[in-house]
This record gives sequence, structure tokens and C-alpha cells, in this order.
Amino acid sequence: MSAPPVPEVRAVVDAEAIRSWLSLFAAEVARNRDLLTRLDAAIGDADHGANLDRGTSAAVSALAGDAALSPRTLLKTMGMTLVSSVGGASGPLYGSLFLRMAGSAGGADSLDAPAFAAALRAGLDGVVARGRAQAGDKTMYDALSPACDALDHAVAAGNDLGHALSLATAAADAGRNATIPMLARKGRASYLGERSVGHQDPGATSVALLISTAARALSGDVSQ
Repeated sequence: MSAPPVPEVRAVVDAEAIRSWLSLFAAEVARNRDLLTRLDAAIGDADHGANLDRGTSAAVSALAGDAALSPRTLLKTMGMTLVSSVGGASGPLYGSLFLRMAGSAGGADSLDAPAFAAALRAGLDGVVARGRAQAGDKTMYDALSPACDALDHAVAAGNDLGHALSLATAAADAGRNATIPMLARKGRASYLGERSVGHQDPGATSVALLISTAARALSGDVSQ
């Protein structure tokens, strides 16, 4: 029996790659909608799954049909759609992430590994500017920041983007898991005090999906 083909790692992140990533992220949010809702029910408003699913689905619909869009335009449309269609904190936070990524992408037709890492770092900066979160606050920052660090280090060490993003995925997953014993210091979860301990943060969970789908899409592995 022959081995399955190894997905081809994209040398650059062009509009096709960005579209593939955003579509795959929306699909994974839909697949994990109930999980995200259950996690948010324990420490929040029980709407993270439904809100993010609605917003990402709307964004993918807005992106459909125009293959000529640039990475910046795709990321900007994603960000603006999330801001306008997602309630609660996740809309503005994810919207800021994608809008800052769009700004970092600029007018380039494609992004190499360092440029994509820089764009994701800009997205993290947008989340921080919007939510003022820090490490250990039990928020999406706790998965996104380690992912950015891992991606930066891997790219600087000369790894291709596919491998670098696999390391970023592992870092995001570890950051997500690390939120379980944390005492929430931001958002509605912080109102619970000690009762927030022992629950996985829904925002960190959706960020882990964001990074893992980037790794899959940019390696050409978009199988469902």
C-alpha cells in the first residue's frame, strides 16, 4: 500500500492561501460551535460558539466569488465582518486581529514566512490594544502570544512556514490548556473569582483553532 501524498508546503502566502485558511477556520468554528458554547457557558455568556460561527460564516460568504482579491483585502473583509456581525468581546477582538494583519500585509500580492509571522504578530498587538490582556489573564492572549513567539523563533531559525506553523500550533494548544487552572482577570469570567479556576478559556480555544487551521491550509492540507 502506497503512503498518502505529503501536502505541499506553500512557499508564499498568497490570496488563495489566505482564502483557504479563513474558510477552513470558519469550518472548524462551525464544527466546534457546541464545544465553544459549553466552555463559555461555564465562565461567560454561553455565546462564543454561536457568535463566532455566525461571524466567520458571514465573512466567508462576503469573500466568495472574487478570486482577484489580495491578502490585505481578504483579511480586512474578515476583520470588518467580524466587528459588524459578532456580539460580545470576540467580534472586536478577532476583528482587530484580522484588521491589524491586513495592515501589516500592505499591498503585497503574497507574504513570505517572515512577513506572515510579522502579520500575525501585528494581529496580536491589535488584540492587546483592544482588550488590554496580558499573560495569565485567562483570555485568547494566552494561546495567541505563545503561538506568535513560537512562529517568530521557528522562522528566524530558518524553518519553512509549514513547520513553523506546526510549532505555533503546539504552542497555542499548550497555551489553551494552561488556561484551565488560571484565575480569570479579564472579561465576564473575572466576575466569578475563584470559580473561574478549572475551566478552559473559550477564546484561547478558538485561537488554537485559528492557528491549527493556518498550519493545515498553508501546508495544503485542507481535508475535512
